[in-house]
Amino acid sequence: QVLVVESGGGLVQPGGSLRLSCAASGTIFSINTMGWYRQAPGNLRELVAVITSSGNTSHADSVKDRFTISRGDAKNTVYLQMSSLKPEDTAVYYCNADGVRAYSFSRLRGPYWGQGTQVTVSS
Repeated sequence: QVLVVESGGGLVQPGGSLRLSCAASGTIFSINTMGWYRQAPGNLRELVAVITSSGNTSHADSVKDRFTISRGDAKNTVYLQMSSLKPEDTAVYYCNADGVRAYSFSRLRGPYWGQGTQVTVSS
């Protein structure tokens, strides 16, 4: 089984910065993609940013030039650096790991989701 854990959420003023962390653990040989999603009250969950095993990234238009997804030095960790935060960025942020192989010969599994971390942007 795979466990995904996020951390780093909190309350921040508009214009401020915050960094979210995500770590996937368990029996993992490789992960194809790890991504950040968010869900505000009354809204559907939406993609924020994703990073592939080769390091390619993609960011939603709403966060481009403000948010950056990156891989950590520790295996199977990713970060979301958020700057110039706006009240509309307020949401629960979820991390997921998709295309997970437990062993080199295993089939791909996922996505696996974390429990989410609350980000509130307010003065």
